[in-house]
Amino acid sequence: MSQPQLDLTYVRSQFPAFSVPALEGKAFFENAGGSYACGPVIDRLTRFYRERKVQPYAPYEAGRLGGEEMDEARARLAAMMGIATDELSFGPSTTANTFVLSQAFRRFLNPGEAIVVTDQDHEANSGPWRRLGDEGIEVREWKIDPETGHLNPERLKPLLADGKVRLVAFPHCSNVVAEINPVAEIVALAHAAGAATCVDGVSYAPHGIPDVGALGADIYLFSAYKVYGPHQGIMAIRRDLGMRLPNQGHWFNGDTLYKRFTPAGPDHAQVAASAGMADYFDALHAHHFLRAETDPRQRGQQVHDLIRAHEVATIQPLLDYLAARNDLRLLGPRDGARRAPTVAVALDRAAEPVSAELAKRGINCWAGDFYAVRPLTAMGVDLDKGVLRMSAAHYTSGEDVARLIAALDKVL
Repeated sequence: MSQPQLDLTYVRSQFPAFSVPALEGKAFFENAGGSYACGPVIDRLTRFYRERKVQPYAPYEAGRLGGEEMDEARARLAAMMGIATDELSFGPSTTANTFVLSQAFRRFLNPGEAIVVTDQDHEANSGPWRRLGDEGIEVREWKIDPETGHLNPERLKPLLADGKVRLVAFPHCSNVVAEINPVAEIVALAHAAGAATCVDGVSYAPHGIPDVGALGADIYLFSAYKVYGPHQGIMAIRRDLGMRLPNQGHWFNGDTLYKRFTPAGPDHAQVAASAGMADYFDALHAHHFLRAETDPRQRGQQVHDLIRAHEVATIQPLLDYLAARNDLRLLGPRDGARRAPTVAVALDRAAEPVSAELAKRGINCWAGDFYAVRPLTAMGVDLDKGVLRMSAAHYTSGEDVARLIAALDKVL
């Protein structure tokens, strides 16, 4: 079966933001900071607050329905990701989820054992792990190439050679470099050395829900609010590791995997609304593929490929335009197929005033360090100037990119 092309008109019809008068005529390029919410998520969140805002799982109707909607979100998203239902947890944010996990590893690891972190990560998947160095755990840094930002798996191998590493934490892709790392390959290297893996998927998941089962990661983290959903952190933890790590939740919930790393009660409404993400991806599949696919994991993969094909074609003209300029530095690969459509450039001046000038021309993006202080520093970027970041999603059009290029011609 040939791959269909993304129907952008249909896609945008699923996002209420595109019908808001105040946003009309604006090209949105700040998706890496947080995407527009899709209609099914908004509808579910509104319904929960109107009709289900009681204690979920209670024996009365509103409580029963609220609990069922929370369970539905977990079950449907887990199925798309190729993991068991109880291997998916929700939390207030990916940063909070990573911190909770680091506390579990703090009690799990022994002095003399080691972890590997990278200098390509957003601080959320670096800082909490690095703090374990204060507890007697050796912290080893897997360094990027300072020119390209590339994270070379060959540089990981010497760090694993002595068999002392128990965890390798790395990003699926960076929020400024954007190169897609070979997760399955890296996971295999770590596992062969006796180490577990924690993958920060925040910058990748908006471009297609990943098949965590196929990637083999022990932990995979991403943020729903960047994947067209509510402000929740989503955390996949495979059962073998999750049940060996010390419980971080209430002691009497310790036998339930998805409660072990949620110290506080979850946001009931936002968990329930996360089922709207599955609604949306299933609707995308039904609209674009003639044959109904009963396996949610396969549906997710087909939608992933559909989204990626559109994004690669859409962002390539911007990459070509920026690569041809000699007054800026384009971070990451120039080939759209090798990266997420998140494009950061270092300018010869402070980047934030440039983003303000773009806003006057209907281009909504931003500038700064984006909590990627370590990779920017490693690449020699002046943090006082920061980078201009323009990030697309699958609802970004070729016309949006053309408008961005025309605006850049005027402000750079």
